[in-house]
Amino acid sequence: MTPTLLRQHPTRTGPAPRADRDARARDWSEIQERMLVPLHESVYERLEVGPATRLLGLRCGSGLALLTAASRGAAVTGVDSARPELLALARQRLLPDAWSTRTRARARIVDGSPGDAADAETPPFTLVTAFEPIGCATGDAERLGALLSAATPLAAHGAAVVLTGWGPPDRCATSSVLRVAAKPADPLRGADSRRPDRRDDLEEVARRAGLRPAGSGRVACPFGYADLGSAVRGLLSTGLFDAAIAATDQAQVDKELREALHPYRRQDGTVWMPNVFRYLIARVP
Repeated sequence: MTPTLLRQHPTRTGPAPRADRDARARDWSEIQERMLVPLHESVYERLEVGPATRLLGLRCGSGLALLTAASRGAAVTGVDSARPELLALARQRLLPDAWSTRTRARARIVDGSPGDAADAETPPFTLVTAFEPIGCATGDAERLGALLSAATPLAAHGAAVVLTGWGPPDRCATSSVLRVAAKPADPLRGADSRRPDRRDDLEEVARRAGLRPAGSGRVACPFGYADLGSAVRGLLSTGLFDAAIAATDQAQVDKELREALHPYRRQDGTVWMPNVFRYLIARVP
């Protein structure tokens, strides 16, 4: 693949049009978010999430992981900031008018920081989840650490805190596609500009937040799409390619993505990329 994602065009500034943000949120909730369902379910099964669970979901997005926990009987609170389009979808999923008052009382969506989820009448959380994987962008571990520092005071003694990350690049087919996003950040390094993955990243984040690592696991989460167009839309909805779009243009990034996805396109037109994600279970002291 020819490395064409260089700064050949003026960088645009200002927020994306509202229609684009709404469409991106729908693509996330309808195409991409479900790719991590095996990770959610594996964690919930291991921790026996159920009616006794009081869950705080960090950067909950459009709330699919919260909905899965709620379906197991858990009381769920999701927090996010700067992504109102995704939170609107989370509210539609978790707070529909058709739900009973009793059910809605066990689900909350908070636009803000973890501290904004504090409620004197609500018991401490027994589980905190961060299902947005680290390992793709510089600084994502630091951002997760800041969220944990704000969230853990709201958790009970001994509560589980779940951190997630991408697996090794040789176990994640999508790693090669994500290089399209990385090239504009450091054109001279090109395809090698993605931050190196280290197995102990999650443990370091946990320890810096004052948590005690208590177990881990790996889960296969293949990315499967009906066609090439769906794959492009799903991957763009992650936001990981926004810098590349700002550095070049939408058409150029679409072209690069289609080229990068070509090796994973099957004869029936579907796109299939095997991936492995890792999770860490830590405990609040």
